[in-house]
Amino acid sequence: MNKRIIIIASVFGFLAVGFGAFGAHGLKKLISTSDLEIWKTAVDYQFYHTFALLFLSSCSRFKSRLINISSWCFTIGIILFSGSLYLLATKDILQVGSAAILGPITPLGGLFFLTGWLCLLIGTIKNR
Repeated sequence: MNKRIIIIASVFGFLAVGFGAFGAHGLKKLISTSDLEIWKTAVDYQFYHTFALLFLSSCSRFKSRLINISSWCFTIGIILFSGSLYLLATKDILQVGSAAILGPITPLGGLFFLTGWLCLLIGTIKNR
């Protein structure tokens, strides 16, 4: 088991539960329905990739640099993709600058997710 990956996944899992609860209960009356959907998407993708990180932590028998890169891609993806969506959903409350600045960050996070999955695939295929 990879302790670093488990710690990162535990933090992201904890935050995803908290953000999910906060969105369902604390933000319901403060943001629009469409912004609440954006928040929910951020939580969902954070959870999906937290579970992916937990899976990667059990891949210690794969001595692959690509598996390690995959874990970093998922971590950066969560921060950029979900993080930007959290900010976009609450931009009016937080009085964050223009959404045009945050918008391009979301697909960049998605690109990190895709790269992480591709690295996992290639790393698994190459494993002897």
